[in-house]
Amino acid sequence: MAQRRRWPELSSMRDASGLRKGVISALAIAEIGTGPARIGDQAMVERYADEISSLENVSVLALDRSIAVEAALIRGSSALSLADAVHVAGARRAGATAFVTNDRRIGSLPGLEISHLSEIRLDA
Repeated sequence: MAQRRRWPELSSMRDASGLRKGVISALAIAEIGTGPARIGDQAMVERYADEISSLENVSVLALDRSIAVEAALIRGSSALSLADAVHVAGARRAGATAFVTNDRRIGSLPGLEISHLSEIRLDA
């Protein structure tokens, strides 16, 4: 079994005061809401969007022109999907130093420490 990393080891995810903080692309709301949308549950889509938007120490980053251009450059020079390139571009634009993902296909990215959810322990 792979050793799971603890949040404190991800020091790049903490701000100067020691708080964990993060940014998530607005695209994630669309991705997460797709399941309930497929079964016609608009209320659940809205609830997911509200829950994500109200996460403590997490900012939802709107997709804008500069992120779109950065995503195109990332996608053009890598094997990342368009959605993943948008997430990476957003993280970089927000000044992130770490990138947490569920996607094992995302290995290393210049300027970002990659952590997979399955490797992180939240109990520390």
